Amino acid sequence: MQPYGIQSMLKEGYRHLSGLDEAVIKNIEACKELSTITRTSLGPNGMNKMVINHLDKLFVTNDAATIVNELEIQHPAAKILVLAAKAQQEEIGDGANLTISFAGELLQNAEELIRMGLHPSEIISGYNKAIIKVVEILEQLVESGSETMDVRDKDEVVSRMRAAVASKQFGQEEIICSLVADACIQVCPKNPTNFNVDNVRVAKLLGGGLHNSCIVRGMVLKSDAVGSIKRMEKAKVAVFAGGVDTTATETKGTVLIHSAEQLENYAKTEEAKVEELIKAVAESGAKVIVSGGSVGEMALHFCERYKIMVLKISSKFELRRFCRTAGAVAHLKLSRPSPDDLGYVDSISVEEIGGVTVTIARNEQGGNSISTVVLRGSTDSILDDLERAVDDGVNTYKAMCRDSRIVPGAAATEIELAQRLKEYANAETGLDKYAITKYAESFEFVPKTLADNAGLNAMEIIASLYTGHGSGNTKLGIDLEEGACKDVSETKVWDLFATKLFALKYASDAACTVLRVDQIIMAKQAGGPRREAAQAAGAGAEED
Repeated sequence: MQPYGIQSMLKEGYRHLSGLDEAVIKNIEACKELSTITRTSLGPNGMNKMVINHLDKLFVTNDAATIVNELEIQHPAAKILVLAAKAQQEEIGDGANLTISFAGELLQNAEELIRMGLHPSEIISGYNKAIIKVVEILEQLVESGSETMDVRDKDEVVSRMRAAVASKQFGQEEIICSLVADACIQVCPKNPTNFNVDNVRVAKLLGGGLHNSCIVRGMVLKSDAVGSIKRMEKAKVAVFAGGVDTTATETKGTVLIHSAEQLENYAKTEEAKVEELIKAVAESGAKVIVSGGSVGEMALHFCERYKIMVLKISSKFELRRFCRTAGAVAHLKLSRPSPDDLGYVDSISVEEIGGVTVTIARNEQGGNSISTVVLRGSTDSILDDLERAVDDGVNTYKAMCRDSRIVPGAAATEIELAQRLKEYANAETGLDKYAITKYAESFEFVPKTLADNAGLNAMEIIASLYTGHGSGNTKLGIDLEEGACKDVSETKVWDLFATKLFALKYASDAACTVLRVDQIIMAKQAGGPRREAAQAAGAGAEED
């Protein structure tokens, strides 16, 4: 039978969905489902999700970025929200949950407007006006004096970082913020805008608890030293990326040996050549050799003789970081290093932490060296989650190095935005007014979710927040511990202006992109049978 309509134009196997019910509402529903998953993880009392990915790796976390990364989301509209969350994560490193949840709330409210009879283009127009107004109001809510912040003042840094870390590890934010602030301030360059997130490393060691965690100014390598020398103080370091082995001394070739004497002489010449190279390294002043490849037995023997400590780092990324820590230049093969290429470490020693042998290279000299946060915990899942909290803290530090402005947290900003947007909507004429009002109502999901996740009465909390903000207290937020509304300058809950701004912008853009879609045309997937189909066919064949 000849296909008709749009199907006659497309290849066989295409699926075509169009119109409000088929495309727009279906897309909104998919985005709402995704937003429902992440929403219960919002805020300090957010619940954890247990995700087992396609490689059978277990994740137990309330970090929205990790959750959506590990879920293989198939729906094209929901993927748009995931992309917005990823953009937020790359730009700021925090606020992915707010981006997805807020976009989901905007779309849910847009669905109500569509059912009332508004056209998606009118809703998009209203939403675009609303986001411009939101940016304007948000700038007015910035805490005065927060623009001029010293990024090396630990107390200031901790107060700005606390909200981001508490949303991942509530109750342990004081310890984590203190560790992260110390680590970041240590490696902050003269111009803070050049702060490199990669300079703060995390070493996860099983055993102990968070209170056993510490900061090391330098690098922690999860490996032992090669050979018997385990400690060096104030040592120069030579780095060889190609390894320390006899193969570094000769070219490949065939040698014809006629007598035992010739064999002995050949072995001696090789030995002499290795000794000559190691001696040259020792004479250059290097007390530590770091190898990026294998370390030969003979080379190690001469290193021991010349009292040189040998380390092996097989990861090229770790080797690069080690070079940055020590200020060394990596040589490709074993040769005499020039004095300029040698690095320096204050001390390098093999220690045991919680039953794990680690090599710690310390460098107390300032500048752009590396600091490592040594995290301790009882299980891998806990350590992974602690690492995410540290990562959020470090990214927040990077964001505050660029823009240190802060706005009230604990849903105070959201309620103030909702209230002022509603006033702005009332002054508007035309159909945009309805969309702007719904945009304003969308902000209520933040206090509602925070209250729900903490087991409080959301309606009461929102009512008392509106009452407080109506009487002019723009800093009234929720104190989750006491279950009441309090001024955030007392509870010290601040959010970064940049985090809020980008999250709301990305969420609005994602929502408008989804609303603009009125037709979905999907091609038949390429390749052989699907995995499920192949497994079913295999099972059927076994039964036969």
